[in-house]
Amino acid sequence: METNFSLQSFLVEQYKNNQKTIKEGDSSKLAQMRDKAFEAFAENGFPDKSMDNWRSTDLTKALSHDYKILLQAPPYNPVDSYFKCNIKDFDTFMFTFLNGWYVHKNVPLTVFPDGIIVGSLAHAKKEYPEIVDKYLGTIAKDNNNPMLNLNGAFMQDGAFVYVPEGVQISKPLQIVNIVNTKEDLLIQNRNLIIVEKNAALKLVHCDDSVTTTDTFINSVSEIYVGQNAEVSYYKLENKDSQSLLINSLYVKQENDSRFLSNGITFNSGVTRNTITVNIDGSNCDADVNGLYLVDKQQKVDNYVRINHNKPHSRSSQLYKGIMDDQASGSFTGYVYVEKDAQKTEAYQTNNNIALTDEASVGANPFLEIYADDVKCSHGATIGQLDNEALFYMRQRGICERNSRMLLMYAFAMEVVNKIDIEALHKQTDDMVSRRLRGELSICDMCELHCGDHTELHFEIDMSKI
Repeated sequence: METNFSLQSFLVEQYKNNQKTIKEGDSSKLAQMRDKAFEAFAENGFPDKSMDNWRSTDLTKALSHDYKILLQAPPYNPVDSYFKCNIKDFDTFMFTFLNGWYVHKNVPLTVFPDGIIVGSLAHAKKEYPEIVDKYLGTIAKDNNNPMLNLNGAFMQDGAFVYVPEGVQISKPLQIVNIVNTKEDLLIQNRNLIIVEKNAALKLVHCDDSVTTTDTFINSVSEIYVGQNAEVSYYKLENKDSQSLLINSLYVKQENDSRFLSNGITFNSGVTRNTITVNIDGSNCDADVNGLYLVDKQQKVDNYVRINHNKPHSRSSQLYKGIMDDQASGSFTGYVYVEKDAQKTEAYQTNNNIALTDEASVGANPFLEIYADDVKCSHGATIGQLDNEALFYMRQRGICERNSRMLLMYAFAMEVVNKIDIEALHKQTDDMVSRRLRGELSICDMCELHCGDHTELHFEIDMSKI
């Protein structure tokens, strides 16, 4: 590979030379939106560390790498393991994406009797253009995220979920993104989730790696939460050490709606998670949580912004991180309160544990408030394990290793305990335990047979504490 290779120039050329393929099935509105995104990307390119919101995320290595883009769905064999999740008692409607494209045995879109539609966005834009055109690109608006322009230009497939008014889905939906390739791919997923008035959805979104390659995933998700609707969104990430994962989630809330997000990073190469919640209605509740567990040279950055645009709403952010070896983790959290958003309550907490002197931790909480009748607070801590607590447990017969594990486990459980799906909570609890023990280095879900592992518990006599 030539050292002067430019990924931006390569992508600009790809777009100009493959517009017919890229825009296949687009409505005129979508095609115009795509062209506008391309023009912005061609002019501004990738983010760099001179941008305030991207100082902690270094894309330098990726920008000189020659990736392959799958502009059309490649042929595949519908392997049974793609459609299974071995988490015990975890009953979901499962939908799988392989290397950025939806894989299925029968049809690309599943229509449930109550009107719920789930499947491929690439097919939904053709079969339901009135729904896709109404929402796609209207929620994800961000002048500070150049990766949104790239995704807007090259988005090909992703999850499409539509829950009509008054419908509450009977069990969780599960979306699994699998990367299984010998090629270095640049994947541009676009997910559109629409939950209409008085509807409810629980969604589990998993990012898994089967092979270890230099993959670059730039994923954008848009979630619409209608009036008096409720969405619980769980994001589980367990990526290989060579992967680059950029996740951007945008949420729009209407009056009286509730949104819960819980994202857990078990392993990563370089990962950046961006969440932007726009509270555009009164009496809303937004609860955004995250846990990141990294070691070796792994890196994860979390950027959260909650915009209170209307009065009488509440939000909370709780993020926790444990960094070992030379790993790096950061949290940047914003709370923005508009002038007319009176009676807002907004709380933000970020706690971090650095297990070595070489681990890097960043904590950046921000409040920007223009209303005068609000209750807002923020706090951040960076520290090590509590030596007094370790001494206390050692005095009661608990070995040092188990004492350290118990403290880290208790630290992480505050986030895990916000998972309200019992089987997922139990599995995540077990995965966190094994990750802290250094026993979880690949994803234990779906095609990698997590159910084959025996459940692990700390060998601690709690009566001695």
